[in-house]
Amino acid sequence: MQGLDQALNELGLPNGENFALTDSQLSFADGGHYRVEIAGVERVSALETMLDEADKLDVPVHRIIATVGGATFLTKQELQEFAKITKERKIEVIMTLGPRRGWDTGRQIATSEGIVSGMRLRGMACVRQWLKDCERCLEAGFRGFLVPDEGMLWLVNQLRDKGVIPSETIFKLSVFAGHANPAGAKVAQDLGADSFNPLADLTLPMLSSIRQAISIPMDIYLCLVNAMGGFVRFYEAAEIARLCAPCYFKIEPGPSEEQIYAPWNTAEYHDAQIRERVRNAAVVLELIERESVEVGGKPLTCSPAGSDDLVIPQ
Repeated sequence: MQGLDQALNELGLPNGENFALTDSQLSFADGGHYRVEIAGVERVSALETMLDEADKLDVPVHRIIATVGGATFLTKQELQEFAKITKERKIEVIMTLGPRRGWDTGRQIATSEGIVSGMRLRGMACVRQWLKDCERCLEAGFRGFLVPDEGMLWLVNQLRDKGVIPSETIFKLSVFAGHANPAGAKVAQDLGADSFNPLADLTLPMLSSIRQAISIPMDIYLCLVNAMGGFVRFYEAAEIARLCAPCYFKIEPGPSEEQIYAPWNTAEYHDAQIRERVRNAAVVLELIERESVEVGGKPLTCSPAGSDDLVIPQ
């Protein structure tokens, strides 16, 4: 293929993995290179537990991924209270909506071979139900949403452009979209994603090559549920931030998403999960500080809590 490398460069893509591991040239608007994201804040009591633990351990929580089991399971009053608390604490919230694959009647995705079919909303009725759940959360004040696939990302960006969805709303493409290279990351950015969650098992050169292709924040797992690999990358956190800034560090330990986000789990179960995640974040911050890493000749920096560019619930 003559001219392949030149064509890739013209398309904004690197020619391969970035084994040079060069510093990222980007940062958040406040100058920070990394932020803390706590996933799986399922209900108001878990949110209050998270805030209590974060205050005790002096962990700045910038973003939470809420209601991974589905916002459908919270009442309107609970949604409003959730939004009110996070607005007061200046925390960005990405809501997970339902129903979606594996939770509705479509179970092919949950089989050993059907899993390769990808996490996509199944049928237009399911798309409308997802949008209705989005509308319900918008009314409660939320302005950030986890999007499961590229088709929905295209659609919600169109609705945002038309004013059907408020212009300040942000969309994060889920890890379940399954992207793992610069081309997929660029597709997500071009379709309107405000942040991008690649697969969790990528090497440092792979992650660095993705940063070369996009400018939006990358959301990178530092630990993951056992059912999806169960690995821990705490000691790589500083290097990941150097290569991939601006990035959110994702912390999601546990046995499996199906188990930890089941809506029938007790408040005590969720509280224990959240406290452990905040403790994990405290360890990550400590290890980063010990590394004394620099980016472009300047110290690696965590964004302050409540940064002005965070999309806070209304």
